[in-house]
Amino acid sequence: MRYSAVLLAGVAGLASQASAQNFSLSLGTSVATLNPSGGTFTVTVYGDADVGTHMLGGAFSLVSNGDCISDMQWNPASWSVFNTDGGYAGSGDYNDVIFGQLVIPGIFPPAPGSELGSAIGSYTITLDPFIGDIALVFDLVAVQPFSLETVDAVTGQTYQSSSGNLSLGSLTIAVIPAPGTFAILGLGGLASARRRR
Repeated sequence: MRYSAVLLAGVAGLASQASAQNFSLSLGTSVATLNPSGGTFTVTVYGDADVGTHMLGGAFSLVSNGDCISDMQWNPASWSVFNTDGGYAGSGDYNDVIFGQLVIPGIFPPAPGSELGSAIGSYTITLDPFIGDIALVFDLVAVQPFSLETVDAVTGQTYQSSSGNLSLGSLTIAVIPAPGTFAILGLGGLASARRRR
């Protein structure tokens, strides 16, 4: 009797692990390194999950260490028709973005481009010329009630990240200092070394 109870508990544990739902929001960029003289680049957000076939909707925000960022704008993917844009918060952070589409199997199928693993949209980021940070770091932040909802295009079944495991992306972009920056930093190092003596 004891053996069968342990066996049932073990099977129940496997069943709960098998039903675990995994969701992810990741970041990609148009550049690997930045020149500190300023300019514009993009950071794209991608959504994926191991349940469903397409992205239905969700919400997230973005934070960074980029005090050198003068402006950011959100550009939703063409498939996302229900959008709310919280706007640039300043200091390299962006307020909540909400995205979504209407799907009714057999009537309104998921839009092309909304397949799992596709882009949700992208941030266009404008930099001021700067000296300082040697890297810009961007992190996605979850928003309630869920950050990603998926749908199965055949059955209409929906799945939300709030009832599964959510992985949020991070992105680091190196900053390549201008040649003159090295000279300025070198002189500063010499001056501080001379003061210590």
